[in-house]
Amino acid sequence: MIGDALVFDGVAHPFNFDPDNAYGKPGQMFSNHLYAFHAALTPDGEPVMPAEEWLHKWSPEEIREMVYNKSDTDLVIAMPLPLTDLYKDGLSSWQRCTELKALDPDRTVFWGTCNPLEGKRALDDMTRQVEEFGAKAFKFYNVRYEDGGPVPWRMDDPKVAFPVFEHLQKLGVDLVGVHKGVPLGPQPVEFTQTWDMDGAAANFPDINFVIYHVGLPFLDETCWQLIRYPNLHASLAATINFVVRAPKLFGEILGKLLFWCGEDKIVYGSEAPIWQPQWALQAFWNYQIADDLVEGYGYPQLSEQAKKKILGENLLRLHGMDVEETRARLGKPQGQPLSA
Repeated sequence: MIGDALVFDGVAHPFNFDPDNAYGKPGQMFSNHLYAFHAALTPDGEPVMPAEEWLHKWSPEEIREMVYNKSDTDLVIAMPLPLTDLYKDGLSSWQRCTELKALDPDRTVFWGTCNPLEGKRALDDMTRQVEEFGAKAFKFYNVRYEDGGPVPWRMDDPKVAFPVFEHLQKLGVDLVGVHKGVPLGPQPVEFTQTWDMDGAAANFPDINFVIYHVGLPFLDETCWQLIRYPNLHASLAATINFVVRAPKLFGEILGKLLFWCGEDKIVYGSEAPIWQPQWALQAFWNYQIADDLVEGYGYPQLSEQAKKKILGENLLRLHGMDVEETRARLGKPQGQPLSA
C-alpha cells in the first residue's frame, strides 16, 4: 500500500533479452527501444542499469523482488507478450508468467496471450491457459512482423478477432488488454492506432477492454472512444513514468483522461522491469495537476479518491474482486496514515 491505497500493478513482464532469443535485427531493435525507455524516463537519482546488464533474461524471482520487496505494490499481473515474430519465446512467455504467479499465488494474477492469426491453435492455447493455469484475462498485440514486413490484424475483424473474443466468453473470461500506440521496433505506427476499438467494444459489450499506454500518441482519439463505450478502459502503463521527467506533460495526459472518461476507467501499470515501480508510485501519490491546466483546460484536479481508484480499485473491480475483501485477505486494513 501507499498511504491507505491498495496498489494493483496492471503489468509486469519477466523479459527474456538473451541475444539468442531475438530474431535478428527486428528483435534487437525492439529490445533497444525498450532499454531507451528505461534510460530516458528513469529520473535523476534513481538507478539506470547499463544496457549490458538490463538486457538479460529476467527471472521471475527478480521481478518479484522488484515489485513486491522494493515497492508498495500489493498485487501484480504477470503479463505475457505474444511477440513470437520477434523473439523465440515471445519475449515474455506465458509459461514464465505462470512461474511468476506461482511465487505468490494469492497476490499475483496471471493473464494469458496468443496470436489470433493462428486460428484454431490460438483457441486451443487460450483454453489451456484458462483451464490449466487460471488465466483471468488476455493481452493482445495487433502487429506481427513476419517475412520481412508487418502483418497486422484488427480488434474489429469478424474473421480474426471475433472468434477469439467469442471463445473467451465461452471460457468465462470477460477482460481483454491490447497494446495500442507506443510503436516499438519495426512496428509501423499506423497499425498501433486505436480505430478498431469501436467495433470491438460495440460488438462485445460484455467484455471489458483495456487500452494499454492510453493509445499514445493517439490520446485524443482514445478519449473520444472511452467516453462513448462503457466497456473501454485505459492503462497508464508506460505513461505514468512521465510523472517525474515531464510532470506537465503527464498532467495533460491525465487531465484529458479525467476530463473525458473520469476516474473510474483509468488503471495503473508499472511495466516492471522497464522501470522500478516505487519512484513512480511515490510521485503519483504526491502529484497534483498544475493549476494552469486545471484553470485553462477545465481538467479535474487529481483527488485522493481518484488516486485510490487508479492505483488499484478500478483494476480489482475489472477482475471481479471486492476491495474490502482484498484488503482483509492481504492484511491491509483501512485507516493507515495517508502519507507516502
